[in-house]
Amino acid sequence: MKLVVGLGNPGKEYENTRHNTGRILVGLVEKKLGGKATKSIKFLTPDTFMNNSGKAVAPLVKSKKDLKDLVVIYDDIDLPIGKMKISFNRSSGGHNGLGSIIKALKSEEFLRIRIGIAPVAPSGKIRKPSGEKDVIKFILGEFKKSELETIKKLSKKVAEAIECIFTESKDKAMSLYN
Repeated sequence: MKLVVGLGNPGKEYENTRHNTGRILVGLVEKKLGGKATKSIKFLTPDTFMNNSGKAVAPLVKSKKDLKDLVVIYDDIDLPIGKMKISFNRSSGGHNGLGSIIKALKSEEFLRIRIGIAPVAPSGKIRKPSGEKDVIKFILGEFKKSELETIKKLSKKVAEAIECIFTESKDKAMSLYN
């Protein structure tokens, strides 16, 4: 079974926060890929909080083959808003939700689609907050309307990338969409 997991926190108060980017995109991608794809792909938005995402994913990933069919979508404060990056077999990069999945699966050998949430200055330079408190406040803050529109537009590209991953290969998807 192909599994696409969107990381975030459950509950209305987190619905449109930057940290829920994975959850938001999984919902949009599932709609875009529609009927036939949803029969062969399971879309999951864990009911656990971000830091316990591994508890929701581990029961669905039982083998090396299952790992190859796993894609995790999550927010990345080191990428500019509206950008995506597909990676494979990498560390959590300090992302607690991804770290929870890696720990629960005892492996880093799965695909991730990192979605940029960092604001960008007119010069193109990323303007991310510094200091742990400011970072937490930022990621748990709600998207501005224009930022949410940017994420919605990106969902078409993410859906195409997921389709390419599952119909072609991860390598082809990485060369086309990174």
